[in-house]
Amino acid sequence: MSTFHFATLMFSQAEKYGTRTALRYRRNGETQWREMSWRKFADRIKTTAKALVELGVAEGEPVGQFSQNMPENLIVDFALYANRAVLVPVYATSSTEQVSYIVDDAKLRILFVGEQQQYDVAIEVLKESDTLEHIIALDKNIVFSEKEHSMYFSDLLALGNASQQQDVVEARQAAASEDDMSAILYTSGTTGNPKGVMLMHSGFNQAMRIHDMRLTTLTDKDRSIAFLPLSHVFERMWCYFCLHKGIEIIINLHPTDIQQTIKEIRPTLMCAVPRFWEKVYIGIKENLSHYSEFMLGVVMWSIAVGRKYNIDHLRVGKKPNWWLRLRYRFADRFIFSKVKNTVGIENGVLFPTAGAALADHITVFFRSIGIPICYGYGLTESYATVSCFDYQNYEIGSVGSIMPEVEVRIGEDNEIQLRGKTVFRGYYNKPEITEQSFTEDGFFKTGDAGYIKGNHLYLTERIKDLFKTSNGKYIAPQQIETLLTTDKYIEQVAVIGDQRNYVTAIIVPNQALLEKYAEENRIMYSSMDDLLKNPQIYKLIEEHIQKLQSNMAHFEVIKKFTLIKKGFAIETGELTNTLKLRRAIIMQKYAQIIDSMYEQPDKADLLK
Repeated sequence: MSTFHFATLMFSQAEKYGTRTALRYRRNGETQWREMSWRKFADRIKTTAKALVELGVAEGEPVGQFSQNMPENLIVDFALYANRAVLVPVYATSSTEQVSYIVDDAKLRILFVGEQQQYDVAIEVLKESDTLEHIIALDKNIVFSEKEHSMYFSDLLALGNASQQQDVVEARQAAASEDDMSAILYTSGTTGNPKGVMLMHSGFNQAMRIHDMRLTTLTDKDRSIAFLPLSHVFERMWCYFCLHKGIEIIINLHPTDIQQTIKEIRPTLMCAVPRFWEKVYIGIKENLSHYSEFMLGVVMWSIAVGRKYNIDHLRVGKKPNWWLRLRYRFADRFIFSKVKNTVGIENGVLFPTAGAALADHITVFFRSIGIPICYGYGLTESYATVSCFDYQNYEIGSVGSIMPEVEVRIGEDNEIQLRGKTVFRGYYNKPEITEQSFTEDGFFKTGDAGYIKGNHLYLTERIKDLFKTSNGKYIAPQQIETLLTTDKYIEQVAVIGDQRNYVTAIIVPNQALLEKYAEENRIMYSSMDDLLKNPQIYKLIEEHIQKLQSNMAHFEVIKKFTLIKKGFAIETGELTNTLKLRRAIIMQKYAQIIDSMYEQPDKADLLK
């Protein structure tokens, strides 16, 4: 499939697909899904593009979007591209300080906002900003507290409908070049202020091309749920690829709606982070705990058959014999299909997952029962995908095979380094950091450690997250955290140990399941704080940790931990907008708790 410039792509798709559905969505409080045809989608883009000219948007001007997932996000995207303007997405969960930083750094005049929460934050930013002039509300139910600088998206469309600026838009489209900047995506900022990643239209087009080369089974009959925030490079680039392929996109407004959305839509495609699949896995395991011994045996037998069929045979291109095929049909019909139908993923063709580590046993489980998880690795700086599972010959434990025409090598400290057309050109307004981020021969230094075996990429750890104990042992905390959060009783973990003589952890447990356990085991308590301090609860979590870490090195094993009631959150600064731990904040906030875990050292550990 040929790739058009994004300035004109949606208009070409509208000519091809006409009245077919491009986007499906629903507003707050609605139960019925609305549909937008390709033709209407293109018309809205054209109208919005003219309105942006009326607002004085110049070629190359950055324009912000501060919103949860809405169809207007994609309309605005392509209206900006038609004007050769630059998109600046902002996470809907961002604080006033974070939004203010981006508005000031990108010198935004115009900011689209999603709902009341984002509007209220934007108004606070407006009061202090030297550049912000227009706040455009996507939700018509937003109540304006400052009318002079506020307008609804419907007002913007009215402005576009009355506009005579179509000639200006067409002239800009005709002048559009692959060398134009397309977007500035700000990283989540685990250590300090976010950096604006400058993405070019040449990178967009190359990303479409190499995904065409890799993902050959996707067609315009597929349908994909936009579940992850569109402000994240993963979901945005995936949605662009779907639009490029003519695939219908179902827009999930709020992340908490996803379970219901999946059951209603029954998608063939959907991007997700590993935590989503971890929770599905935990839910399945919890259901299995109520099965009779006989039925549990049937399930275990079925999973073993599925592994032999899907992983030992199909994965490596071997044809299963008739006896294995027969057993697999039985397992799929009576066990696997029921699991998939319950979740809503029985039509799955491909489920890309990335953004964090995914435990191998979870990958094996879902692949064994025929759920096509496509595990991969990428960054904002690489227009998302660097590597992902292929249809065959993928390796469990890897993050997939390297994408076509992406150069990957391993540098000092086992750092993964990248070069190619889908590698960004630099950070906005940060020439010194840009220079430091590239090698002399033009490879981008990702900050992630790993190795390459054949064409498969293996990710070991984020280099900045690695810490060394006082005994000189290197610890990869993310590996431990990923493993522990596959347990049903553990929601979040922060592993501690830098310059300490053993490893500890702060754990946020699943409180509902602990209450259930306490009831079943007649554990008396007066409050959740009281329950979390109960020795029986501590022993329960300790036993689960020991089982999970049974195959890890002695120096990696958690010797002590503290259970806390309130989880790590974006609002309190412990998580980034992409739900990564801000370790420096956690170390500072929980310093007293951490110190207390080292006041009486683990004697057995000190003797070794």
